[in-house]
Amino acid sequence: MDQSVAPVLEALAEYGKLGRYGFTPPGHRQGRGADPRVREVLGGALRADILASSGLDDRLARGQYLSDAEDLMAEAVGADYAFFSTCGSSLSVKAAMMAVAGGDGGLILGRDSHKSIVAGLIFSGVQPYWITPRWDAERHFSHPPSPEQVREAWQRHPDASGALIVSPSPYGTCADLAGIAEVCHERGKPLIVDEAWGAHLPFHSDLPTWAMNAGADICVVSVHKMGAGFEQGSVFHVQGDLVDRARLTECADLLMTTSPNVLLYAAIDGWRRQMVEHGRELLGGALETAAHARAALAALPGISVMEHDLLGKEASHDLDRLQVLMDVSATGATGYEIADWMREQRRIDLGLSDHRRILATLSFADDKHTVDALVDGLAAWRKQLKEPTPHHIRLPAPRELELDTIMKPRDAFFGPCEAVPAEQAPGRIAAEQVTPYPPGIPVIVPGELIDGAVIEYLRTGIAAGMNVPDPADPELNTIRVVAR
Repeated sequence: MDQSVAPVLEALAEYGKLGRYGFTPPGHRQGRGADPRVREVLGGALRADILASSGLDDRLARGQYLSDAEDLMAEAVGADYAFFSTCGSSLSVKAAMMAVAGGDGGLILGRDSHKSIVAGLIFSGVQPYWITPRWDAERHFSHPPSPEQVREAWQRHPDASGALIVSPSPYGTCADLAGIAEVCHERGKPLIVDEAWGAHLPFHSDLPTWAMNAGADICVVSVHKMGAGFEQGSVFHVQGDLVDRARLTECADLLMTTSPNVLLYAAIDGWRRQMVEHGRELLGGALETAAHARAALAALPGISVMEHDLLGKEASHDLDRLQVLMDVSATGATGYEIADWMREQRRIDLGLSDHRRILATLSFADDKHTVDALVDGLAAWRKQLKEPTPHHIRLPAPRELELDTIMKPRDAFFGPCEAVPAEQAPGRIAAEQVTPYPPGIPVIVPGELIDGAVIEYLRTGIAAGMNVPDPADPELNTIRVVAR
Protein backbone atom coordinates (compact mmCIF):
# COMPACT_ATOMS: atom_id res chain seq x y z
CA MET A 1 0.00 0.00 0.00
CA ASP A 2 1.04 3.61 -0.49
CA GLN A 3 2.01 4.70 3.01
CA SER A 4 2.52 8.31 1.86
CA VAL A 5 -1.24 8.91 1.81
CA ALA A 6 -3.53 9.67 4.76
CA PRO A 7 -7.08 8.95 3.53
CA VAL A 8 -9.06 10.43 6.43
CA LEU A 9 -6.84 13.47 6.81
CA GLU A 10 -6.90 14.18 3.08
CA ALA A 11 -10.67 13.72 2.84
CA LEU A 12 -11.10 16.18 5.69
CA ALA A 13 -8.94 18.73 3.87
CA GLU A 14 -10.94 18.18 0.68
CA TYR A 15 -14.22 18.69 2.56
CA GLY A 16 -13.06 22.17 3.53
CA LYS A 17 -11.77 23.04 0.06
CA LEU A 18 -15.07 22.06 -1.58
CA GLY A 19 -17.04 24.24 0.82
CA ARG A 20 -19.47 21.44 1.66
CA TYR A 21 -22.38 22.26 3.95
CA GLY A 22 -24.46 19.78 5.93
CA PHE A 23 -27.97 20.06 7.31
CA THR A 24 -26.83 17.50 9.85
CA PRO A 25 -25.19 17.48 13.23
CA PRO A 26 -23.05 18.98 14.65
CA GLY A 27 -25.32 21.95 15.18
CA HIS A 28 -22.51 24.48 15.37
CA ARG A 29 -22.06 24.06 11.57
CA GLN A 30 -18.24 24.01 11.52
CA GLY A 31 -18.15 26.83 14.05
CA ARG A 32 -20.62 29.20 12.39
CA GLY A 33 -23.05 28.95 15.27
CA ALA A 34 -20.56 28.74 18.08
CA ASP A 35 -20.11 31.54 20.57
CA PRO A 36 -17.30 33.84 19.34
CA ARG A 37 -15.50 33.26 22.62
CA VAL A 38 -15.55 29.53 21.87
CA ARG A 39 -14.40 30.08 18.28
CA GLU A 40 -11.48 32.14 19.54
CA VAL A 41 -10.12 29.07 21.34
CA LEU A 42 -11.50 26.19 19.28
CA GLY A 43 -11.95 27.66 15.81
CA GLY A 44 -9.72 25.23 13.93
CA ALA A 45 -11.16 22.22 15.69
CA LEU A 46 -14.73 23.37 15.08
CA ARG A 47 -14.10 23.74 11.35
CA ALA A 48 -12.90 20.14 11.19
CA ASP A 49 -15.73 18.75 13.35
CA ILE A 50 -18.02 17.00 10.85
CA LEU A 51 -19.97 13.78 10.59
CA ALA A 52 -18.07 10.66 9.59
CA SER A 53 -20.83 9.49 7.23
CA SER A 54 -23.10 11.90 5.37
CA GLY A 55 -20.22 14.30 5.97
CA LEU A 56 -16.61 13.22 5.53
CA ASP A 57 -17.86 10.24 3.52
CA ASP A 58 -21.26 9.64 1.92
CA ARG A 59 -24.12 7.82 3.64
CA LEU A 60 -22.82 4.38 2.53
CA ALA A 61 -19.13 5.18 3.21
CA ARG A 62 -18.34 4.53 -0.45
CA GLY A 63 -15.16 6.59 -0.21
CA GLN A 64 -13.80 3.97 2.24
CA TYR A 65 -11.59 6.60 3.87
CA LEU A 66 -11.74 5.05 7.33
CA SER A 67 -11.33 1.45 6.22
CA ASP A 68 -8.40 2.42 3.98
CA ALA A 69 -6.76 4.26 6.89
CA GLU A 70 -7.19 1.19 9.12
CA ASP A 71 -5.66 -1.05 6.44
CA LEU A 72 -2.70 1.30 6.14
CA MET A 73 -2.20 1.22 9.90
CA ALA A 74 -2.29 -2.58 9.99
CA GLU A 75 0.30 -2.78 7.22
CA ALA A 76 2.50 -0.14 8.86
CA VAL A 77 2.83 -2.09 12.10
CA GLY A 78 2.62 -5.63 10.75
CA ALA A 79 -0.80 -6.56 12.11
CA ASP A 80 -3.44 -8.49 10.17
CA TYR A 81 -6.16 -6.00 11.02
CA ALA A 82 -6.52 -2.62 12.77
CA PHE A 83 -9.62 -0.93 14.14
CA PHE A 84 -9.78 2.76 15.11
CA SER A 85 -11.69 3.84 18.21
CA THR A 86 -12.62 7.36 19.30
CA CYS A 87 -13.56 6.27 22.82
CA GLY A 88 -10.07 5.59 24.07
CA SER A 89 -8.33 2.34 24.93
CA SER A 90 -10.74 2.04 27.85
CA LEU A 91 -13.37 1.04 25.28
CA SER A 92 -10.99 -0.96 23.11
CA VAL A 93 -9.84 -3.19 25.94
CA LYS A 94 -13.44 -3.82 27.02
CA ALA A 95 -14.33 -4.86 23.46
CA ALA A 96 -11.36 -7.23 23.40
CA MET A 97 -12.34 -8.77 26.74
CA MET A 98 -15.92 -9.30 25.60
CA ALA A 99 -14.86 -10.79 22.26
CA VAL A 100 -12.55 -13.33 23.91
CA ALA A 101 -14.41 -14.17 27.12
CA GLY A 102 -17.87 -12.58 26.94
CA GLY A 103 -20.84 -14.57 28.12
CA ASP A 104 -19.68 -16.92 30.85
CA GLY A 105 -15.94 -17.00 30.17
CA GLY A 106 -13.00 -16.12 32.35
CA LEU A 107 -9.72 -14.28 31.84
CA ILE A 108 -6.30 -14.69 33.44
CA LEU A 109 -5.30 -11.16 34.48
CA GLY A 110 -2.48 -9.39 36.24
CA ARG A 111 -3.81 -7.81 39.44
CA ASP A 112 -1.93 -4.67 38.38
CA SER A 113 -4.55 -4.14 35.65
CA HIS A 114 -5.89 -0.68 34.88
CA LYS A 115 -9.31 0.42 36.16
CA SER A 116 -10.69 0.22 32.61
CA ILE A 117 -10.12 -3.55 32.72
CA VAL A 118 -12.00 -3.80 36.00
CA ALA A 119 -14.79 -1.81 34.37
CA GLY A 120 -14.74 -4.39 31.57
CA LEU A 121 -15.21 -7.15 34.14
CA ILE A 122 -18.19 -5.31 35.59
CA PHE A 123 -19.80 -4.69 32.18
CA SER A 124 -19.24 -8.19 30.83
CA GLY A 125 -19.57 -10.44 33.85
CA VAL A 126 -16.26 -12.11 32.92
CA GLN A 127 -14.69 -14.06 35.78
CA PRO A 128 -11.20 -12.74 36.68
CA TYR A 129 -8.44 -15.17 37.57
CA TRP A 130 -5.91 -12.85 39.15
CA ILE A 131 -2.13 -13.18 39.03
CA THR A 132 -0.47 -11.49 41.98
CA PRO A 133 2.11 -8.90 40.83
CA ARG A 134 5.76 -9.39 41.65
CA TRP A 135 6.26 -6.92 44.47
CA ASP A 136 9.36 -4.94 45.31
CA ALA A 137 8.55 -4.51 48.98
CA GLU A 138 11.43 -2.09 49.57
CA ARG A 139 10.21 0.36 46.93
CA HIS A 140 6.51 -0.48 47.25
CA PHE A 141 6.40 -1.16 43.52
CA SER A 142 4.81 -3.89 41.41
CA HIS A 143 6.25 -5.55 38.31
CA PRO A 144 4.36 -7.29 35.48
CA PRO A 145 3.64 -11.03 35.70
CA SER A 146 6.26 -13.45 34.42
CA PRO A 147 5.63 -16.29 31.93
CA GLU A 148 6.03 -18.74 34.82
CA GLN A 149 3.25 -17.02 36.76
CA VAL A 150 1.01 -17.10 33.70
CA ARG A 151 1.74 -20.82 33.23
CA GLU A 152 0.83 -21.50 36.86
CA ALA A 153 -2.40 -19.54 36.39
CA TRP A 154 -3.31 -21.67 33.36
CA GLN A 155 -2.66 -24.81 35.42
CA ARG A 156 -5.09 -23.55 38.06
CA HIS A 157 -7.67 -22.29 35.55
CA PRO A 158 -7.41 -24.39 32.37
CA ASP A 159 -10.90 -23.40 31.24
CA ALA A 160 -10.10 -19.67 31.04
CA SER A 161 -10.87 -18.16 27.64
CA GLY A 162 -7.61 -16.19 27.39
CA ALA A 163 -5.12 -13.99 29.21
CA LEU A 164 -4.80 -10.22 29.44
CA ILE A 165 -1.55 -8.49 30.36
CA VAL A 166 -0.81 -4.76 30.75
CA SER A 167 2.55 -3.87 29.17
CA PRO A 168 4.13 -1.34 29.28
CA SER A 169 2.85 -0.31 32.69
CA PRO A 170 2.18 3.38 33.36
CA TYR A 171 5.75 3.45 34.73
CA GLY A 172 7.24 2.11 31.47
CA THR A 173 8.04 -1.38 32.78
CA CYS A 174 7.38 -4.22 30.34
CA ALA A 175 6.46 -7.89 30.63
CA ASP A 176 8.09 -10.77 28.77
CA LEU A 177 5.28 -10.83 26.22
CA ALA A 178 6.96 -13.33 23.92
CA GLY A 179 7.24 -15.81 26.76
CA ILE A 180 3.67 -15.18 27.90
CA ALA A 181 2.30 -15.51 24.36
CA GLU A 182 4.10 -18.85 23.99
CA VAL A 183 2.51 -20.12 27.21
CA CYS A 184 -0.97 -19.07 26.04
CA HIS A 185 -0.55 -20.51 22.55
CA GLU A 186 0.55 -23.87 23.95
CA ARG A 187 -3.06 -24.15 25.08
CA GLY A 188 -4.52 -22.64 21.93
CA LYS A 189 -5.73 -19.60 23.87
CA PRO A 190 -5.35 -15.93 22.88
CA LEU A 191 -3.30 -13.25 24.59
CA ILE A 192 -4.71 -9.72 24.85
CA VAL A 193 -2.19 -6.99 25.60
CA ASP A 194 -3.27 -3.63 26.98
CA GLU A 195 -0.41 -1.70 25.41
CA ALA A 196 -2.01 1.70 25.88
CA TRP A 197 1.42 3.20 26.65
CA GLY A 198 3.11 1.54 23.68
CA ALA A 199 1.72 2.99 20.45
CA HIS A 200 5.23 4.10 19.46
CA LEU A 201 6.92 0.74 20.01
CA PRO A 202 6.62 -0.64 16.43
CA PHE A 203 8.56 2.27 14.99
CA HIS A 204 12.02 1.96 16.57
CA SER A 205 14.12 -1.12 17.29
CA ASP A 206 15.67 0.34 20.47
CA LEU A 207 12.28 0.48 22.15
CA PRO A 208 10.79 -2.58 23.88
CA THR A 209 9.36 -5.25 21.58
CA TRP A 210 5.80 -4.37 20.70
CA ALA A 211 3.02 -6.85 21.37
CA MET A 212 2.31 -8.02 17.82
CA ASN A 213 5.98 -8.85 17.25
CA ALA A 214 5.94 -10.75 20.54
CA GLY A 215 3.04 -12.91 19.40
CA ALA A 216 0.01 -11.24 21.02
CA ASP A 217 -3.36 -11.89 19.37
CA ILE A 218 -4.95 -8.53 20.23
CA CYS A 219 -3.04 -5.39 21.13
CA VAL A 220 -4.73 -2.17 22.27
CA VAL A 221 -2.81 1.11 21.98
CA SER A 222 -3.60 4.72 22.91
CA VAL A 223 -2.31 6.99 20.16
CA HIS A 224 -2.58 10.08 22.38
CA LYS A 225 -0.27 8.76 25.11
CA MET A 226 3.03 8.19 23.29
CA GLY A 227 1.99 9.20 19.79
CA ALA A 228 0.60 12.39 18.28
CA GLY A 229 -3.15 11.83 18.36
CA PHE A 230 -5.93 13.58 20.21
CA GLU A 231 -7.04 12.34 23.62
CA GLN A 232 -9.36 9.33 23.24
CA GLY A 233 -7.74 8.13 20.02
CA SER A 234 -7.14 4.39 20.22
CA VAL A 235 -6.39 1.48 17.89
CA PHE A 236 -6.64 -2.21 18.47
CA HIS A 237 -4.62 -4.56 16.30
CA VAL A 238 -5.38 -8.21 15.62
CA GLN A 239 -3.41 -11.10 14.17
CA GLY A 240 -3.79 -14.85 13.85
CA ASP A 241 -6.93 -16.96 14.02
CA LEU A 242 -7.52 -17.29 17.77
CA VAL A 243 -9.83 -14.26 17.90
CA ASP A 244 -13.09 -14.01 15.97
CA ARG A 245 -12.68 -10.67 14.19
CA ALA A 246 -16.37 -10.36 13.38
CA ARG A 247 -17.19 -10.83 17.07
CA LEU A 248 -14.54 -8.29 18.03
CA THR A 249 -15.99 -5.73 15.62
CA GLU A 250 -19.49 -6.40 16.94
CA CYS A 251 -18.35 -6.01 20.55
CA ALA A 252 -16.67 -2.70 19.69
CA ASP A 253 -19.84 -1.57 17.93
CA LEU A 254 -21.89 -2.36 21.05
CA LEU A 255 -19.73 -0.07 23.14
CA MET A 256 -18.61 2.72 20.84
CA THR A 257 -20.40 5.94 20.03
CA THR A 258 -22.53 6.23 16.90
CA SER A 259 -21.13 9.75 16.49
CA PRO A 260 -17.36 9.24 16.24
CA ASN A 261 -15.19 12.34 16.12
CA VAL A 262 -13.51 12.68 12.72
CA LEU A 263 -10.76 14.78 14.30
CA LEU A 264 -9.57 11.73 16.20
CA TYR A 265 -9.59 9.52 13.11
CA ALA A 266 -7.67 12.13 11.10
CA ALA A 267 -5.01 12.55 13.79
CA ILE A 268 -4.46 8.77 14.04
CA ASP A 269 -4.21 8.57 10.25
CA GLY A 270 -1.72 11.41 10.00
CA TRP A 271 0.39 10.09 12.88
CA ARG A 272 0.70 6.68 11.19
CA ARG A 273 2.05 8.34 8.06
CA GLN A 274 4.46 10.45 10.12
CA MET A 275 5.80 7.37 11.89
CA VAL A 276 6.24 5.39 8.67
CA GLU A 277 8.13 8.24 7.03
CA HIS A 278 10.05 9.71 9.97
CA GLY A 279 9.44 7.52 13.03
CA ARG A 280 12.90 6.03 13.34
CA GLU A 281 14.52 9.45 13.15
CA LEU A 282 12.04 11.10 15.53
CA LEU A 283 12.08 8.32 18.11
CA GLY A 284 15.85 8.00 17.88
CA GLY A 285 16.09 11.68 18.74
CA ALA A 286 13.62 11.17 21.59
CA LEU A 287 15.74 8.38 23.04
CA GLU A 288 18.80 10.64 22.93
CA THR A 289 16.80 13.39 24.64
CA ALA A 290 15.70 10.89 27.29
CA ALA A 291 19.30 9.86 27.92
CA HIS A 292 20.21 13.53 28.43
CA ALA A 293 17.25 13.96 30.78
CA ARG A 294 18.13 10.90 32.82
CA ALA A 295 21.72 12.02 33.30
CA ALA A 296 20.79 15.59 34.24
CA LEU A 297 18.02 14.57 36.63
CA ALA A 298 20.18 11.93 38.32
CA ALA A 299 22.66 14.66 39.21
CA LEU A 300 20.10 16.42 41.44
CA PRO A 301 20.57 15.68 45.16
CA GLY A 302 18.10 13.17 46.56
CA ILE A 303 16.58 12.26 43.17
CA SER A 304 17.19 8.74 41.91
CA VAL A 305 16.33 8.06 38.27
CA MET A 306 15.07 4.49 38.22
CA GLU A 307 16.40 2.18 35.50
CA HIS A 308 18.54 -0.81 36.44
CA ASP A 309 16.61 -1.33 39.67
CA LEU A 310 13.49 -1.85 37.55
CA LEU A 311 15.03 -4.68 35.55
CA GLY A 312 16.16 -8.16 36.50
CA LYS A 313 15.01 -11.66 37.25
CA GLU A 314 12.41 -10.69 39.82
CA ALA A 315 11.62 -7.35 38.22
CA SER A 316 10.43 -6.28 34.78
CA HIS A 317 11.59 -7.77 31.49
CA ASP A 318 12.25 -4.47 29.72
CA LEU A 319 11.82 -0.72 30.13
CA ASP A 320 10.65 2.11 27.90
CA ARG A 321 13.30 4.70 28.67
CA LEU A 322 11.09 7.54 27.45
CA GLN A 323 9.30 7.09 30.78
CA VAL A 324 11.63 8.80 33.23
CA LEU A 325 10.65 7.55 36.68
CA MET A 326 12.28 9.26 39.66
CA ASP A 327 12.37 8.08 43.26
CA VAL A 328 12.37 11.16 45.49
CA SER A 329 12.06 9.42 48.86
CA ALA A 330 15.58 10.47 49.88
CA THR A 331 14.42 14.10 49.94
CA GLY A 332 11.74 13.33 52.52
CA ALA A 333 9.03 14.77 50.26
CA THR A 334 6.21 12.96 48.51
CA GLY A 335 5.68 12.95 44.78
CA TYR A 336 2.35 14.68 45.38
CA GLU A 337 4.08 17.68 46.95
CA ILE A 338 6.61 17.97 44.13
CA ALA A 339 3.95 17.71 41.41
CA ASP A 340 1.90 20.46 43.06
CA TRP A 341 4.94 22.74 43.45
CA MET A 342 6.06 22.24 39.83
CA ARG A 343 2.60 23.08 38.51
CA GLU A 344 2.17 26.14 40.71
CA GLN A 345 5.69 27.57 40.58
CA ARG A 346 7.01 26.42 37.18
CA ARG A 347 3.83 25.75 35.16
CA ILE A 348 5.08 22.22 34.49
CA ASP A 349 2.73 19.27 34.84
CA LEU A 350 3.92 15.78 35.76
CA GLY A 351 1.73 12.94 34.58
CA LEU A 352 2.16 10.67 37.57
CA SER A 353 3.10 11.06 41.20
CA ASP A 354 2.77 8.85 44.22
CA HIS A 355 4.00 8.71 47.80
CA ARG A 356 7.68 8.50 46.74
CA ARG A 357 7.94 8.94 42.96
CA ILE A 358 7.32 11.33 40.10
CA LEU A 359 7.25 10.47 36.41
CA ALA A 360 8.18 12.58 33.40
CA THR A 361 6.83 11.07 30.20
CA LEU A 362 8.94 12.17 27.22
CA SER A 363 7.93 11.99 23.57
CA PHE A 364 9.45 12.81 20.20
CA ALA A 365 8.03 16.32 20.66
CA ASP A 366 10.49 16.99 23.50
CA ASP A 367 13.97 18.41 23.09
CA LYS A 368 16.84 19.78 25.15
CA HIS A 369 14.86 22.98 25.83
CA THR A 370 11.85 21.23 27.37
CA VAL A 371 14.05 18.83 29.32
CA ASP A 372 16.22 21.64 30.67
CA ALA A 373 13.06 23.41 31.87
CA LEU A 374 12.13 20.25 33.77
CA VAL A 375 15.62 19.89 35.26
CA ASP A 376 15.77 23.57 36.22
CA GLY A 377 12.35 23.35 37.82
CA LEU A 378 13.25 20.33 39.92
CA ALA A 379 16.57 21.92 40.87
CA ALA A 380 14.69 25.02 42.05
CA TRP A 381 12.27 22.87 44.03
CA ARG A 382 15.18 21.03 45.63
CA LYS A 383 16.94 24.28 46.52
CA GLN A 384 13.92 25.76 48.28
CA LEU A 385 13.17 22.54 50.18
CA LYS A 386 13.73 23.03 53.89
CA GLU A 387 12.44 20.42 56.27
CA PRO A 388 9.67 18.52 54.46
CA THR A 389 6.62 17.59 56.46
CA PRO A 390 6.86 13.86 57.11
CA HIS A 391 4.05 11.94 55.48
CA HIS A 392 2.18 9.35 57.50
CA ILE A 393 1.03 7.09 54.68
CA ARG A 394 0.65 3.58 56.02
CA LEU A 395 2.35 1.36 53.41
CA PRO A 396 1.02 -2.21 53.59
CA ALA A 397 3.19 -5.27 53.18
CA PRO A 398 2.66 -7.08 49.85
CA ARG A 399 0.53 -9.80 51.45
CA GLU A 400 -1.79 -7.18 52.93
CA LEU A 401 -2.54 -5.86 49.44
CA GLU A 402 -3.55 -9.31 48.13
CA LEU A 403 -7.28 -9.19 48.73
CA ASP A 404 -9.32 -12.35 48.31
CA THR A 405 -11.95 -12.39 45.56
CA ILE A 406 -15.28 -13.56 47.00
CA MET A 407 -17.70 -12.54 44.24
CA LYS A 408 -17.57 -11.66 40.56
CA PRO A 409 -16.98 -7.91 40.16
CA ARG A 410 -20.25 -7.58 38.20
CA ASP A 411 -22.32 -9.28 40.92
CA ALA A 412 -20.78 -7.20 43.69
CA PHE A 413 -21.14 -3.93 41.80
CA PHE A 414 -24.74 -4.37 40.68
CA GLY A 415 -26.04 -6.26 43.72
CA PRO A 416 -27.59 -4.76 46.86
CA CYS A 417 -25.06 -2.60 48.68
CA GLU A 418 -24.74 -0.17 51.54
CA ALA A 419 -22.32 2.59 52.53
CA VAL A 420 -20.53 1.94 55.80
CA PRO A 421 -17.95 4.00 57.70
CA ALA A 422 -14.48 3.17 56.45
CA GLU A 423 -13.42 1.78 59.82
CA GLN A 424 -16.25 -0.76 59.57
CA ALA A 425 -15.35 -1.88 56.03
CA PRO A 426 -12.68 -4.50 56.89
CA GLY A 427 -14.23 -7.94 56.66
CA ARG A 428 -16.87 -6.75 54.17
CA ILE A 429 -17.03 -7.38 50.42
CA ALA A 430 -16.38 -4.29 48.29
CA ALA A 431 -19.17 -3.08 46.00
CA GLU A 432 -17.10 -0.35 44.32
CA GLN A 433 -13.56 0.00 43.05
CA VAL A 434 -11.11 2.29 44.79
CA THR A 435 -8.28 3.51 42.60
CA PRO A 436 -5.43 5.95 43.26
CA TYR A 437 -5.21 7.92 40.00
CA PRO A 438 -2.80 8.07 38.36
CA PRO A 439 -1.65 5.39 37.68
CA GLY A 440 -5.19 4.01 37.76
CA ILE A 441 -4.54 0.55 39.24
CA PRO A 442 -7.36 -0.32 41.69
CA VAL A 443 -6.37 -1.11 45.23
CA ILE A 444 -9.87 -2.51 45.85
CA VAL A 445 -11.93 -4.27 43.17
CA PRO A 446 -15.66 -4.99 43.59
CA GLY A 447 -16.08 -8.49 44.97
CA GLU A 448 -12.89 -8.45 47.04
CA LEU A 449 -12.76 -8.88 50.80
CA ILE A 450 -11.54 -5.62 52.31
CA ASP A 451 -8.86 -5.63 54.99
CA GLY A 452 -7.84 -2.97 57.47
CA ALA A 453 -4.36 -2.40 56.09
CA VAL A 454 -5.71 -1.36 52.70
CA ILE A 455 -8.22 1.06 54.23
CA GLU A 456 -5.47 2.59 56.37
CA TYR A 457 -3.20 2.93 53.31
CA LEU A 458 -5.90 4.66 51.28
CA ARG A 459 -7.08 7.02 54.00
CA THR A 460 -3.57 8.07 55.04
CA GLY A 461 -2.71 8.44 51.35
CA ILE A 462 -5.68 10.73 50.74
CA ALA A 463 -4.58 12.84 53.70
CA ALA A 464 -1.14 13.17 52.07
CA GLY A 465 -2.48 14.19 48.66
CA MET A 466 -3.46 10.95 46.92
CA ASN A 467 -6.28 11.32 44.36
CA VAL A 468 -8.95 8.60 44.63
CA PRO A 469 -11.75 9.61 42.25
CA ASP A 470 -13.65 6.31 41.89
CA PRO A 471 -15.65 5.74 45.08
CA ALA A 472 -18.95 7.44 45.80
CA ASP A 473 -17.15 9.16 48.70
CA PRO A 474 -13.74 10.30 47.33
CA GLU A 475 -12.60 11.17 50.85
CA LEU A 476 -13.28 7.54 51.80
CA ASN A 477 -15.00 8.38 55.03
CA THR A 478 -17.46 5.76 53.84
CA ILE A 479 -17.16 2.89 51.38
CA ARG A 480 -19.84 0.95 49.53
CA VAL A 481 -19.94 -2.75 50.43
CA VAL A 482 -22.18 -5.67 49.53
CA ALA A 483 -25.26 -5.63 51.74
CA ARG A 484 -25.57 -8.45 54.23
